[in-house]
Amino acid sequence: MEQDPNLGELLALSRSGDSFDLLDESSIVDRARRFSQKPVHLLICATGMLTTDGHPPEKSLRQIDPEIMLSQFRVNAVGPALVAKHFLPLLDRKSRAVAAFLSARVGSISDNRLGGWISYRASKAALNQIVRTASIEVARTHPEAVVAAVHPGTVRTTLSAPYSAGHLTMSPQDAASSILSALDGVRETGTFIAYDGSTVEW
Repeated sequence: MEQDPNLGELLALSRSGDSFDLLDESSIVDRARRFSQKPVHLLICATGMLTTDGHPPEKSLRQIDPEIMLSQFRVNAVGPALVAKHFLPLLDRKSRAVAAFLSARVGSISDNRLGGWISYRASKAALNQIVRTASIEVARTHPEAVVAAVHPGTVRTTLSAPYSAGHLTMSPQDAASSILSALDGVRETGTFIAYDGSTVEW
């Protein structure tokens, strides 16, 4: 992503890099203040949790654990909602700005034909609703802004490694480049797209 010729100043936040805590609103507020001096033109919230404390995604309703489900919702939905709360107001109000939240195709309700992965699916579906709702609110004050949910594909990471057999995979670098290209083509806010620019059903 750093090599993209269209990219200006890049500021990254992460738990490992600067102790950014997605589950601590005060941490999000503190980091948002650091960005408040300049309008933001591109925001990417790349968060997600699939395996919780060594527990893989559920295969059936019988395996639902309320604490694991709540953990999934905290990371996959509540955390990004707090990022939206404090960072979306920082988007440029006068020109095109894009905010992308990494979702997942399995968060699509209409595309669910296999079942399973209940907590992850539900938490990503909740994120999709958060993105859709936020896009409506942001449009009132930032008419040029685009807020979108993005399915990144199956990226070769520790998160997806145990579940990527039989799926086309890509490196994190290729995934980032594809997502940036896809976002360049988005003109309608409140959309759910895949890394290749195609529309994903809600």
